[in-house]
Amino acid sequence: MQLLLIRHGESEADLLNVHEGRADFELTEMGRKQVRSLVHKVKNDFPPDFIWASTLKRARETAETLAETIGCPVKLEDELMEFNNGIQAGMSFDEAKKHPQPTFLHDRFEDGESFIEFRMRIETIFSKIVAENTYDRIAIVAHGGVIISILRAFLQMQVNMDYYFKIGDTGISMIEFTDKEKVIHFINDTNHLDRV
Repeated sequence: MQLLLIRHGESEADLLNVHEGRADFELTEMGRKQVRSLVHKVKNDFPPDFIWASTLKRARETAETLAETIGCPVKLEDELMEFNNGIQAGMSFDEAKKHPQPTFLHDRFEDGESFIEFRMRIETIFSKIVAENTYDRIAIVAHGGVIISILRAFLQMQVNMDYYFKIGDTGISMIEFTDKEKVIHFINDTNHLDRV
């Protein structure tokens, strides 16, 4: 089984220079151009049979555009939403500095979740998606933090590992479960953006 891990396109938060997380921003016009280019590449090179997607607008629109073009079903899933950064969602970076930051992995953001809770949430939904899958290739359309957590789970990395995977707007990663091994085909392919 192959899994495409796809990040949404540029959102309004990128232009406003604010924390995103659970803030539910729309795609920008540039984000929609990025998505059209992404859709073209995925349709031609590795179309999925089924798509799981975050319910936040920026990921949902990305997934629904892809599903409509390819002609496959999409299932929206709340558990694929980005890290719950609590009161920082939608807040400017300067304003956010005035609020307490978590010191330890188990500390929560005010009105949000801890890094451990986030990782466990993503591991749980990832396990469910893999266990219930009946297709040869599926896509998960979500957010940078979600994709990083899925990659860490796939690689069985410890929760406190500080390795970081760069995942750009509409970045595509492909991982695979075979009968004998787990394979990483590529991470954060954004070559399709050369046409944008």
